[in-house]
Amino acid sequence: MTDTINLNHHYWQGAFIGDEEAARRLATLPAAVEAALATPLDTETVLAACDALSRALRNPAHRVQERLGPHLPEGTDADREELLAELAEFLGRASLTRKLRRELGGTAPQRLGRPDAKETVYEAWAPVGLVAHIAPGNAATVAPLSVIEGLLAGNVNVLKTSSADTFLAQHLLAELAAQDPTGALAERVIVLRFPSSRQEWLRLMCAPADAVAVWGGESAVEGVAAHVPPGCRLVEWGHKISFAYVTQDAFTDEETLSALARDVCLFEQQACSSPQVVYLDTDPGNTEALHAFAERLATALAAQPAPAAHRALDPAEYAELTTTEHLARLEEHLGLTRVLAAPDGTWRVMADSRPALTASPLHRSVWVKPLPRKDLIATLRPMRRYLQTAAVAGSRTDIAELCALVLAAGATRVTPVGAMTAGYAGEPHDGVYALQRYSRRVAVQADARFAATACLDDLARPALFPPPTGPLLDKAAVQDLNRGVERSDAELYFRSGGSTGKPALSLFTYEDYDTQMHAAARGLLAAGYDPARDRTANLFYCGGMYGGFISFFSILERLGGVQMPMAAGSDHRATAEMIAAYEVDTLFGMPSYLWQLLHEEADLLRSYGGLRKIYYGGEHFTEEQRRTLTETFGIEVVHSITYGSTDLGPLGYQCTESGGSVHHLHADLHTLEIVDVDEDRPVAPGETGRLVFTTRARRGQHLDRYVIGDLGRALPGRCPCGSHAPRFELLGRLGEVMRVATYFLNYRRFVAIAGERLGHGGELQAVLTSGASREGLTVRLERGHAPDPERAREAFLAAYPEVRSAVAEKLLDFRVELVDGADLDRTATSGKLLAVVDRRR
Repeated sequence: MTDTINLNHHYWQGAFIGDEEAARRLATLPAAVEAALATPLDTETVLAACDALSRALRNPAHRVQERLGPHLPEGTDADREELLAELAEFLGRASLTRKLRRELGGTAPQRLGRPDAKETVYEAWAPVGLVAHIAPGNAATVAPLSVIEGLLAGNVNVLKTSSADTFLAQHLLAELAAQDPTGALAERVIVLRFPSSRQEWLRLMCAPADAVAVWGGESAVEGVAAHVPPGCRLVEWGHKISFAYVTQDAFTDEETLSALARDVCLFEQQACSSPQVVYLDTDPGNTEALHAFAERLATALAAQPAPAAHRALDPAEYAELTTTEHLARLEEHLGLTRVLAAPDGTWRVMADSRPALTASPLHRSVWVKPLPRKDLIATLRPMRRYLQTAAVAGSRTDIAELCALVLAAGATRVTPVGAMTAGYAGEPHDGVYALQRYSRRVAVQADARFAATACLDDLARPALFPPPTGPLLDKAAVQDLNRGVERSDAELYFRSGGSTGKPALSLFTYEDYDTQMHAAARGLLAAGYDPARDRTANLFYCGGMYGGFISFFSILERLGGVQMPMAAGSDHRATAEMIAAYEVDTLFGMPSYLWQLLHEEADLLRSYGGLRKIYYGGEHFTEEQRRTLTETFGIEVVHSITYGSTDLGPLGYQCTESGGSVHHLHADLHTLEIVDVDEDRPVAPGETGRLVFTTRARRGQHLDRYVIGDLGRALPGRCPCGSHAPRFELLGRLGEVMRVATYFLNYRRFVAIAGERLGHGGELQAVLTSGASREGLTVRLERGHAPDPERAREAFLAAYPEVRSAVAEKLLDFRVELVDGADLDRTATSGKLLAVVDRRR
């Protein structure tokens, strides 16, 4: 194995190869890049693979750690564990989704969406194409993590590592590619290990590049820049200088001194964010304060743990260190400096009365200099190209004032002392976002034909993700998972409406909620909603932690639509008056509520005559009800606002070509399986089965293969609207199939018979009871929309053979009654009609 590694130390699109093969392939690099870029890379593919590798790196028993072990840098076991933990943290879905949101605005930045829903203008972050990464030799994780940033932006990546480096980058990226069953990641990763003296290879990898990212000092950047072609973006991650600034209030503060000492000692000042200079807010002539502070800082450095002994200084480092110290000691005789050093040479403090910024030789060597704040910009701005982190110690007012000064001088980040090398997910690096440097902002202007198209990608190709695996989950299993959600991921709590049982709790991060609301907003555009013209009354129920009203408020907010947030209320007269007064033309709400409102206030709303559109959710309008809305109230558009659940969020949407219960899948959020009602196996194409969803865009909660409780079937072929998103038809809920008098009866069948045979356009409810000798079934029809009960009973018996047989066999008491809509049983939270009320004991 070792011989193979030494011979085949290059990784090229999924295979380890040797020098001869690498040289041959380098000559054909442009063609390989073009082939890889022909298929876009979904960000979710990268996130899923990275998260899988992150979990493997956190598991000490996983074989990936054993395979990577020989390629980790030298050090103690604790050092190696820390490095793996650092990699695992970076690769986790939580870190990467936060990074994507901060740097590119969302978790699917490559999709051409409408930043302003009122315009048919589409924008996206597109990959630059090929990114060449020239990695440093002194930071083991920089090389592979830079490639992962390139992958997040959708690029093909070629990485050069030093011939003195370990094989960590090659093997870590190979492990990442192994987590992607599509092969898309492997196709976009090339790792070459060669010395910088091999200029021909450097030229060949840079020649077709669209961006070249290089780490190192000026000489390293200059050496690479010579090979960067015109028009190629050069991304410099050069050496930077960081400093601390301490106000007089903190000169003697022990916590400040200890924190500064930790910043100096952490990573032995090898990080760009490590302090090389400590500035004091005092005049250059105040040598007494300068020397006193240097002595206190020296004491704090002496109290720090000794440096690790596993790495000796190379001759160049040792020469720079000793030369700097000796020169500073010579200048002591001129009254310019004072040097305090450990007897064993492990640290040194060099007090210098001259404010000019001076680089440190590192390895726990720090300058202490005076710099009054009035001179701060004039002193530091000439070095602005090299400045990075400034740690400020002082009062709250001092910190606020000094932040503005050091940023104006050229620093790119400000931290408290003690936190200079700490960062956060998605933090800018050297004043820029890496993902934006590896991306292009692209735009497409379209005409009015695209008014109902929220995302151009849906017209171009389907979203393809690896098939879900694992056991099926029911609602009880999901509730168990909720109890295990990290507290930090439980930021938003919703309760279900309870239409099919006890209300259940669902948890979201705000990031996940935002992703889902944007998806639902895109679905609403597809259904013909026009945020530039429609004036909307949001009439969903609100309160009791129910998410209906809040969610649709959020959706309209993201669309920029005109909204009257009325909510569903019992005073239908007041609601109707507001609709007329504010010239509302579009209603959002539950069918049962909207039906009651329209019929109770029919005279006022018909005389107003401004209603044109209804978007409903949570229930369905029957065909007869749709006909009534059109003919009686003049409604032109009746569409589902979304199909979803409290647990999973929006699952499907209707386009302008969809009707009834047909929806498109939100394929960028979920995958859909349809399994047999009685067995956990896929149904044949077009057959009815249980709908099973796996969510793909959740950070706080992973819901894989969730049996939501609905029945449906997949529809073949591409929709006339042009979208590649799969379509499915909802066919009721499992709870709507009733086991009564030895027969299985379907609530939907009763609704269909009522509409077709009786012209019934109102609501219908089935009530089950138990008697002394047989069970009872009462179909309750909304009064005013149906004939007399006996004629309705005869129609049901004639059209439903199973009901007729159960009655004939004296197994069932069947009757029909007419009731007012207000007397039908509904859920307390959402106001949704209870389709089946089971009162049997």
